[in-house]
Amino acid sequence: MLNLESLKHCTTMNEEMKLSDFEHPLVQAKARELIKPGASREENLKRIFMYLRDEIKFGFPPKWDKVKASETIGYRIGYCNTKATLFNALCKVAEIPSRIHAGLIDLSIMRGIFPAYAFPLLPVAGGHSWIEVEINGDWKSIDSYINDVPLYNAALKLLLSGGKKNGYSLSLAKGPTSCEFNFGEMGFVHMGAVVEDHGTWNDFSDYMASDKYVALSGFKLMIFQSFTRTGNRNLMKLRLNC
Repeated sequence: MLNLESLKHCTTMNEEMKLSDFEHPLVQAKARELIKPGASREENLKRIFMYLRDEIKFGFPPKWDKVKASETIGYRIGYCNTKATLFNALCKVAEIPSRIHAGLIDLSIMRGIFPAYAFPLLPVAGGHSWIEVEINGDWKSIDSYINDVPLYNAALKLLLSGGKKNGYSLSLAKGPTSCEFNFGEMGFVHMGAVVEDHGTWNDFSDYMASDKYVALSGFKLMIFQSFTRTGNRNLMKLRLNC
């Protein structure tokens, strides 16, 4: 039988594993800065969106996937999974019902960011996530915060001029795109490259603990991290060219 102290210890460990660490002082302070008392849910949601899009630039932190929301605030860069984790945490502080939707994405969306030689060494599809929020009783998907505006503009220009559907962290494969605050009416940035749906999760750590999550470890993780360092340099060049 599990005694009270053991149960308390397990609960504490589970909380420490949660990536959307909304009780962390950094997350709480950022939420207080963004959330306006008396504003509507959608108004506060837009403020969170603008922060995630504009102040957390698209990029790859030193760690992969297992990055807490509070860490992303410090890094000031993030990609789909780590940005969704921070978005989720800020929504929880704002008392906006939110959840993380996960799946697999065609990694050709990273062409032009990862070096060309990387793709034969990578799987065809990789782990991906975006945020869902409840508005007026309906769950709405948002992913247009993932790319900052300079990156989005550069990517769109390059894809259109080259006649490509996926690349530079943008997909035109399934319809219009947008980096503006919207629930898909204007378009998404990554949804066109999503190839497999893994459902919704309260926290990205829950998804990582499931058998649907494809983990990278050992040599594969080292190789992947070297690609992301090159990717960060290429992202800076893309923004400068834009």
